[in-house]
Amino acid sequence: MRKSGLLYLLIAASLAHAPLAIAQVPPTATEIAAYTGLHAAAASGDAATITQLIAQKADPNARDSSGRTPLHVAAFAGHQAAISALVAGGADPKAQENRRYDIITIAAVRDDAAMVRLAIRLGSDPRAITSPYDGTALIAAAHLGHDEVVRALIEAGAPLDHVNNLGWTALIEAVVLGDGGPRHVACARALVEAGANREIPDRNGKTALQLARERGFIEMVRILENAAKR
Repeated sequence: MRKSGLLYLLIAASLAHAPLAIAQVPPTATEIAAYTGLHAAAASGDAATITQLIAQKADPNARDSSGRTPLHVAAFAGHQAAISALVAGGADPKAQENRRYDIITIAAVRDDAAMVRLAIRLGSDPRAITSPYDGTALIAAAHLGHDEVVRALIEAGAPLDHVNNLGWTALIEAVVLGDGGPRHVACARALVEAGANREIPDRNGKTALQLARERGFIEMVRILENAAKR
């Protein structure tokens, strides 16, 4: 393997799980135990109590010490009914917590396509720039190989060619932070078929095709080469 190929393997090994795992922080068990009111109801998924508390003038956009609204707490736990009750009661579906994650990106990282679709229906923005990496939910999903989420976000009009502050698009992340397995291949295929720009280079001037070749991802190479022939 050439040195450049080894470099990308090292980058992938160090970042494949670290960036999102470090940056996106769900409430801890201690925090959840200390929650009261809407945050507590959101953590347990108690939609009826959410509706009752909002009727009693509880603030649906109140924040904990990490900037999480009850909506973020419900999204981290995957509580769809709680999400719906909160938005119906005035929660901002586009709110970002202190690390700049919204509920779409939280759901994308959880591999929760149903929650992603619900969040979009409720007014969350699939085009939003989120995270400390100036990324998008689509980039996060492609990075992790969450192919159904990638397809849901593409259908919702997520930006295909946004470049984050690491210098990577969703397509490039599917390659350099992926494992070349079926789900990352499915992400790459969905992005290419949707019209993602294959010629955008990374900071070293390498395209997704060049990176896939260096990493020996044969199926991704085939997808990218076939797209170039169209």
